[in-house]
Amino acid sequence: MPRLRRKVTISLRFLTATLGFFLSMGAFAASTASEGEIRLAIVDQFVVATHIQQESLRGLQMEVSIDAQLPKLEKRGRLRALRKISRLGQITYKALGFSGDNTVKQEVITRYLAAESSARENGAIAITPENYKFRYAGRIIQRGVTMQVLEVTPKKKAVGLFKGELWIDADTGMPIRESGQFVKTPSIFLKKIAFVRDYELRDGVAFPTHIQSTVDTRIVGKAQLDINFSNFSKQEGDDGDTPVVTSNSDSPTAPSPHEPSAEENGASPTISPVGTTSAPEL
Repeated sequence: MPRLRRKVTISLRFLTATLGFFLSMGAFAASTASEGEIRLAIVDQFVVATHIQQESLRGLQMEVSIDAQLPKLEKRGRLRALRKISRLGQITYKALGFSGDNTVKQEVITRYLAAESSARENGAIAITPENYKFRYAGRIIQRGVTMQVLEVTPKKKAVGLFKGELWIDADTGMPIRESGQFVKTPSIFLKKIAFVRDYELRDGVAFPTHIQSTVDTRIVGKAQLDINFSNFSKQEGDDGDTPVVTSNSDSPTAPSPHEPSAEENGASPTISPVGTTSAPEL
């Protein structure tokens, strides 16, 4: 009898352990499926929202202030420009003025803008399931706003794609923050570009407000850029052919004390095109 009881006890323990294992596996599978469904729902909402965002930003113009510095060289510079998004989605920049060190303008700001334009011209870089893998990382609540967080990893190493995080407004699906590092730089002069892009919701649409970027250059070392957007307005008579900032020596620079600026002479600053882009991002 004691031996029989021992066998029964062992059998019951084995049965309990087996049942517990399968129950835990079932719970794990359900949890995984639930997380996968949440991720897919967020991604679908985001893709639809960004399409609405792009359409809403067409025909807009805004002022852009780009503050850049080379910490090791102790050099700084600031570019003011008018950024326009045509009704066809092309982005162009018109310089309004520059102050600071010319090296910062030529080696940092101009190369950064050219690299951004090049990145968007060299293929599809939209944050979509075709280009990225997504992993749900939870949610964040700030100032009463709930944001879903996704980790994004590009499916290929291509110019313009990045590895990092995406914060999405839970109500609208609009982007609130994009952050990470480009997996491939569009210029041999730039080794690495890390960034944080912030957006602000206005009538349910995400407008760019701020970009903070750190760029490792091959010539002048590490550079830091702080970009702010303001004064959004609709364009009149938009034809999408506005010229943009270049690295030419004719680009507007800070006037010397004995030389009036182009604006003071009533003339427009001299600028030449470096390219356009079809995505409403800087």
